Amino acid sequence: MSTDLAPGANLAVLRKARGLSQARLAGKANVSVSLLSRIEVGDRALTPATAAALAEALGLSMAEVQGKVTVEHDSEAHLSALRSAIRNYDLPGKQKVRKGEISSALEAAGQLRDDVEVTRPMAMLPKLLRDATAFAYTANTAEAWAALTDAYGTAYWLAARHRWMDMAELAVTRQRWAVEQRHNPLSEAIAARDRAGAYLNGGDFEGGLTIVDRAIGAAQRSLSGQERAFAVGLLNLRGMTLAGRLRGKEEGKRQAERHIASAAEAAEWFSQDWNRHHMIFGPQNMATHVLATRLDLGKPREALSAAENIDAVLDGLPPTRIAPTRINMARAQLDIGDRDGALENLTTAWGVAPHMARIHPMGREVFRVLSSLHRRSNPQLLKLSKLSGIAV
Repeated sequence: MSTDLAPGANLAVLRKARGLSQARLAGKANVSVSLLSRIEVGDRALTPATAAALAEALGLSMAEVQGKVTVEHDSEAHLSALRSAIRNYDLPGKQKVRKGEISSALEAAGQLRDDVEVTRPMAMLPKLLRDATAFAYTANTAEAWAALTDAYGTAYWLAARHRWMDMAELAVTRQRWAVEQRHNPLSEAIAARDRAGAYLNGGDFEGGLTIVDRAIGAAQRSLSGQERAFAVGLLNLRGMTLAGRLRGKEEGKRQAERHIASAAEAAEWFSQDWNRHHMIFGPQNMATHVLATRLDLGKPREALSAAENIDAVLDGLPPTRIAPTRINMARAQLDIGDRDGALENLTTAWGVAPHMARIHPMGREVFRVLSSLHRRSNPQLLKLSKLSGIAV
């Protein structure tokens, strides 16, 4: 996996390439010149909300400001094959595919996703998409089309992690097409969650909230029992994340609290978190999202307070949830001046999911700021520098 600039450093490159002064860009984005300057030199982390505001001023998506992740030369063929498979969504092959083969391949891809392994899914997804398409057309059952929906969900996940927004948006479009072939309310909710994720990655938080609220209504009408609670809960997790990043923090808080309350009601159905279609909802994953939302709302101490029992909260969750939560804790600690705590949590995050060192924008940004503020290297920083490819 090739290494690119951390978000704040990438922002400086984009600004200079457009011939904009810091004062000019700050004015267009309605942020302070002081904040922009501190972000660019590495004294402050570039948050998602600020990245979205600056992206709009630059005429870019938030993902473009955070920086796309490129692939090594030996992965380019896999990436090209994946784009081809997504493009040929309605051209089923003639190969005979058994149900068990699709189930096994989906489970393997989902496990790699849970483990935040981003290289191997790229190699296996083209065949999985082609086989799942052929199987869906042949079987033509709700279950077969749901399997194809899940395959596109993994393609979206991979693209979004690398901030390849053209592929991510195409994947969720194909995912929505697949789920429309045979009525499946739970798959529809998951597809809507991923579509709202594309809005989140692009910085259109209001649009994403509209998608979420519409999907919650549909899930409440068409599902019942724990399946309804699971679908509604998942969608509310996406909703609180979107709300926490709204420009207007008062409106963001109002919307976030609404989604938190709805998610809490849904979580009462579960004594432990459910993992369905490699989506997780229950009391534990809800707690990780509340922490992240408080942080996005500019309340780092409230976020850390929500993390008091973090070891119990994270117990049993997969790396794809543990690592981002540790990164969020590091960001909160950085905000309150606890650099040692931030470094410890970032080290834990990248130990659990080493690939995140190369692809997670906030993890890379927290490391950039930590290395800048420390002013001198130490063994821990040097180790993380090697993992991330960001020089100390």
